[in-house]
Amino acid sequence: MSPRDLLLALVVVVAWGVNFVVIKVGLHGVPPMLLGALRFTLAAVPAVFFVKRPQMPWRWLFAYGATISFGQFAFLFSAMYVGMPAGLASLVLQAQAFFTLIFAALFLHERFRVPNVVGLLIAAAGLAVIGLQGGHTMSVAGFVLTLCAACMWALGNIVTKKVGNVDLVGLVVWGSLIPPLPFFAASFAFEGPHEIAAALTGISAMSIFAVVYLAFIATLVGYSLWSRLLSRYPASQVAPFSLLVPIVGLASASLLLGEQLSLVQVAGALLVMAGLAVNVFGGWVAQRLLPAR
Repeated sequence: MSPRDLLLALVVVVAWGVNFVVIKVGLHGVPPMLLGALRFTLAAVPAVFFVKRPQMPWRWLFAYGATISFGQFAFLFSAMYVGMPAGLASLVLQAQAFFTLIFAALFLHERFRVPNVVGLLIAAAGLAVIGLQGGHTMSVAGFVLTLCAACMWALGNIVTKKVGNVDLVGLVVWGSLIPPLPFFAASFAFEGPHEIAAALTGISAMSIFAVVYLAFIATLVGYSLWSRLLSRYPASQVAPFSLLVPIVGLASASLLLGEQLSLVQVAGALLVMAGLAVNVFGGWVAQRLLPAR
């Protein structure tokens, strides 16, 4: 990977890692469903007028928008609203890698490989350790909702696999057209017109910054750069950078929000990261060890 592309990969990692702190900041002034509606409205408009629609059936575009955009962030924003710390959210959300393996086996009939199973078991143990710490710096509801967000992200990954090779930037932009209406409907139903009006009329500069960051930096810039890297390098060379996202998320939450993990949660976090590493690198290591025998 060239030095320039390596720098771009690190930009994406930082943008996505800090994203969780920004969500927490945004939720201080804007309720979760309204925050989601504003994020994806701004991500879709005016970008849809300049980005070509991906060559895929509308039903799959709706499925993508309903899962990886609406479903994932409806659960994630709600989780962080009810007490899920930003740093832990960045880590637990990475369970999507293992939910993707499970859903791929169920819906696409893909087979598990030994490193996948080992990595899944290690990460599951880490998540169990973190989950048992509910009430210690996080809520159980927040933890469960974050796992639901990871499930929705994984379902979105399955949709992406089904549609095949499409323009990822176009997919993100046009997929962002789907969530605003259900987000606004959910906001009206659960948060109510009075809370919506109060949030919009009294919106702070920090909340505006959060919406702009989530729409442009985390969504459009992040996914555009990521798709550029995937188009130029093998996925096996790009995917390991995703392991750095929760590290940045945990570090930025500690520095900017003062979040601290208990020793047990640190142990759980290390197990999750070890499981992710085995999942990403296990096959590569096995291929080089087996011929040597």
